[in-house]
Amino acid sequence: MGLAGEIERLINPTVEAMGFRVVRVKLATHPRRTLQVMAERSDGGPVVVDECARISRAVSALLDVEDPVPGAYDLEVSSTGIDRPLVRPEDFDRFAGFEAVATVDPPQNGQRKFRGKLLGMVDGRVRLELEDDRQADLPFDAIQESKLVLTDELVEAMTPPRDSEADEKTE
Repeated sequence: MGLAGEIERLINPTVEAMGFRVVRVKLATHPRRTLQVMAERSDGGPVVVDECARISRAVSALLDVEDPVPGAYDLEVSSTGIDRPLVRPEDFDRFAGFEAVATVDPPQNGQRKFRGKLLGMVDGRVRLELEDDRQADLPFDAIQESKLVLTDELVEAMTPPRDSEADEKTE
């Protein structure tokens, strides 16, 4: 499970009780030791700065009591951002139709890095449509890292609709 997995298991109940979901926990060591917690709303929406601060206070208090990370570190709580990581099987279905990159280990057909249109999960595998119209079916368990690629289509889909009243004021 590793330290990041232990921390995620520890903080999940608190974060979920607040109406959020932990997307990823990562312990970075360069340039300073930083415990990064990435979160989203339980409904899948992004968290705003004030919500990150609330999550940070709750997680910090919990970590101070449990003390799972030896030594000094900084705690950083953030939203997923538009080009978010894809970490759970449901993420690959939820964002089907958008471009994604995935790094796998062991390599699949001699290749470690894949980029293409996400087609979702099929029988425990992540399906991507590659640029040359081939499909890659990557075992979910082999994915080391995956994220959405920042494209105009993704930005448009993730940007909330503008208020029609605000539109009238700008015209």
